[in-house]
This record gives sequence, C-alpha cells and structure tokens, in this order.
Amino acid sequence: MRRDRFLLAATLGALFSADFYFILLPKLQSRRHRAANSCSCSPDSNLSLPRLEALATPHLSNWTHTPQSSAASTSELDDGGSKLQRLFSHPLYNIQTPELKPEEKLLQAKQLMEYYRRKVSHWERRKKLYEEAATLTNISLMEQKMTYDPNASWLRFHLGIDRYALYARDDPAILQLLTDMQNMTIVSADYTQDEKALKGACDCTQVVKPSGHHLKLALKMSNFGKAMFKPMRQQRDEETPGDFFYFVDFQRHNAEIAAFHLDRILDFRRVPPVAGRRVNVSGEVLHVAHNEDLRAVFFTSPANNTCFFAKCLYVCKTEYAVCGGPDLLEGSLSAYLPGLTVAPRLSIPNPWKRSYTFSGREEWEVNPFYCDSVKQAYPYNSGNRLLNIIDMSIFDFLIGNMDRHHYEIFTKFGDEGFLLHLDNARGFGKHSHDEMSILAPLSQCCMIKRSTLLRLQLLARPRFRLSDVMRESLDGDPLRPVLTEPHLLALDRRLQKVLRAVQRCVRRLGQDQVITKDFTRPTENPQSATQREHNR
Repeated sequence: MRRDRFLLAATLGALFSADFYFILLPKLQSRRHRAANSCSCSPDSNLSLPRLEALATPHLSNWTHTPQSSAASTSELDDGGSKLQRLFSHPLYNIQTPELKPEEKLLQAKQLMEYYRRKVSHWERRKKLYEEAATLTNISLMEQKMTYDPNASWLRFHLGIDRYALYARDDPAILQLLTDMQNMTIVSADYTQDEKALKGACDCTQVVKPSGHHLKLALKMSNFGKAMFKPMRQQRDEETPGDFFYFVDFQRHNAEIAAFHLDRILDFRRVPPVAGRRVNVSGEVLHVAHNEDLRAVFFTSPANNTCFFAKCLYVCKTEYAVCGGPDLLEGSLSAYLPGLTVAPRLSIPNPWKRSYTFSGREEWEVNPFYCDSVKQAYPYNSGNRLLNIIDMSIFDFLIGNMDRHHYEIFTKFGDEGFLLHLDNARGFGKHSHDEMSILAPLSQCCMIKRSTLLRLQLLARPRFRLSDVMRESLDGDPLRPVLTEPHLLALDRRLQKVLRAVQRCVRRLGQDQVITKDFTRPTENPQSATQREHNR
C-alpha cells in the first residue's frame, strides 16, 4: 500500500514538474516580458510592435476620457508648446524615403515649363479674342494682369510630386501655395471640365447625379495657377439629416479643408493642398467669367444678395442656389493637379464601393470573406495597392466619408504608385455616428502598413492627441474654426476604433500576418526640401 502511494506521489510530482516547466513557466515569462514593455496608459493593451531604430517601441493605446487614463505616465503628459511641431519633429515624421530616380518624379522641369509656356500663349490668344469682341460690341472688359513666374508655387508643387506622395513633408512650396490661394487675384472663373463634359446629356431625374452636376467652379489665379472652388452649402454645426443617403449628401467646403490637414497629419500626403477663402461672387467670379452659361446662372435674391446655382448645361434649370452676404461667400480652394496631357491619371472602381441605389447591396456587405477574392485579383494580388486601399479606408473612416466609389492613380507610376485621396467634400457630416462599414477593407483583410499603424498609435497619445494637432493645424486657415469641437473629438473616438480593429486582427492572426513592413527608417540628419533641391 505504501509503495503504491509512493509511486502515485512520484508520478503526480513528475507530471506537475513537466507541466510547470513546459507550460506554466513560459506563460509567466511571457507575461512578465509584456508587463515590462506595456504602455502604462493602456491596462488592456497586450500588443507590442517591433522596435524602430532610435525610436521607443509604441503600443496600442486604449486611451479614453476617463479618470483612470489621466494617471498616464509623466512622459505622456502634455508639457505645453505646439503639439503639431512636436509631432512633425518626431522620428516617425522624419522617415527616409529611398533615393529618387528621375523616372520616379512625375514631371521634369523642362517638360513642365513647356506646358507652362503653352498655357501662357493660349491665355494671350484668348485675351486678344475677348478684347476684339468687346471692341465690336462696345463692352468694356476688366483689365486682368497675368504674371509669368517660373518659380510660382503651383509649379513647384507639381515638380515635387513623386511616386511616394504629392509633396515632401517640409516642402516650403506647399505653405506658399496655400497663401497664394487665399490671397492671389482671381482673373478667370469657369465651369470645371467634368461639368462642361455633360453637354446637356445629364438627366435631372437621376437618383445619383453625375460628377459635373455639383456646384463647383474652376478659378484661375494671376500667376496661371488654378484651383477648384466649392462654396459653403451647410453650416458647420449642422449634421447630415438621418434620412439622407450618402450619395445625395451635401458637399461641404470645410470637409475639403479639414481632409487636407488630416491627410498631412497622418503623413499620407495624398490630398492636394486646400485652403479656405471668402470670395466676392460679383467681383471675383461673375465679372471675370467669360462663359455665358455661367454668367446666366447669377441673380440677385430678394434680400439683395448675389447668388448663383448649378445646372446641367442646356437641360436642367436650377438646383439649390448659394448666395453671398451680400457678395462675400466662403468656400474651399483645392489646388489643381498637373493637366492630364502631361500627367495622365487612371480612375479605378473601389473594390469596396457601395451600391448607389436605395436598396441594393454589394458583395462585400454580405460576404465576410470578400477580401480573399480581392487578394487573388489583379492588381491587389501583389505590391502595395491593397495596403493603400486600407490606408484610404482608415482615412475615410476618420472623416466619415462613405462616398469613395473610385480612386485615381498617376499612370506613370503604375501599380506601385500611391492612391490620390480626391473629392472629400462628403466627409465630416455626422460627428455623432461612426460608420464602421467604412473600415471593411481593414477588418476583412486584416492587413495594415507598419508605418501607418505606428503613426496612428502616436496620435492616440495625449502628447500628440489627434484632435489637438488637428485643431492647431486648422487654426492657420482663414475660415477658422473649420470644424466644430464635436467633429474634432469624434476623430479621437474613431482613432480608438481603428486601433481596436487592428488589435482584434493581431489576436486572431498574429503580428507577422497583420502588420506589413514598409520603409520606416528614421533619418539621423533629415534633409529639408531646400537641401534636397540644392543637392539635385
């Protein structure tokens, strides 16, 4: 009996020792390792990322507006000063891109100057025709002085476009371009090309109107730069009505402005520069418009305000006029990209586009494994295209844009080029609602760029809080406040939901499967854009 008890005790001891050594001990070591590296402001966080050189390992943060979160470590507390400058000085915003080859630049200087000279010659010919016609009809024209400037900010913006982004992080031409759009003399106003392309073929009974149907104008500046003007259609404190479909929502000028600033803060740099401006619709639009169809839509309201409306050329009558007060009207000015003749672009349907009908649904909305088929299809079966789509979905989720039915790329850069984040006017419509379906590419594919994730994590920290840096960045626009406080706070809330979506993917599939490496080496001595230009 005693021997049996001894053998049983020995057997149980051996089993316990094996269990402790092979199972319990590794778990305890793993927990101790995670605790040593975990973020003190995130008790629930259990995801650590590979270290960057010269950069402390960030972790996913579940920061919220709670008393517990205010007990963050002293290194995370706000120590005053400009959060925006602090953000752009961070190593993640001084990442070294590969040395650019000539073919990785969108345009060469000689090519662009030839294009510029043709624009100048075309303007001079048109001006001469206008003057001759005015003389015959005894009409006086406003004298518009144009300046040929080979160092114009819009030219330098176009020259700075490469296969990675629309502009360099510290390119001084961008700040100058924003200033020019805010202040430079407007010498010409016309319909945009897509509105001209309708040529009366539009149908006002369509549920979803064509692109050219929306109210926007092409304005030319005195240095031959062009910008797209979208007037104010909705007050900042108004939310999109709950009964509105996403495809009939208002186009908001302040959404265009805010989207540019957010894109820059996320370090995507895929939205062309946008600035706010108060435009005199009489002196700066009507009096410089030579298109008779455009001039015909201006009228004076009963309140003695100057108004104009959009229309499908030759067919439709009016659609929701906008009015100055009595002449000044605020709107957004988006810098034009290089013309399609010198920089062709390709418009591609978004794999996660929505059904533009009242009741239809797309496959991705009903099939949780939809991404598996996308991954097998060209051009998403290799390269960065799918990862760029996921970047775009994160951007759209943060601004609340459900209207991303197409995206554009520069054909010169092929499949490895970045996606342009154009036409963001339907963002920032509802601060009280987070449309999780916009994140379908991320939640279904469970992939994200390492650099994108690290920046999102950084912006979730109190020292770099997304709402704070956005507020500071937007404060430099003449139309401040561009966003109301509820919209700014919604950015923080949505950012947390993006990070939680990544966490769920990592817990299910593992870091190696979810987080994709890209070039993320911080520069020891970052070169400014001026230095790079000098070296070239």
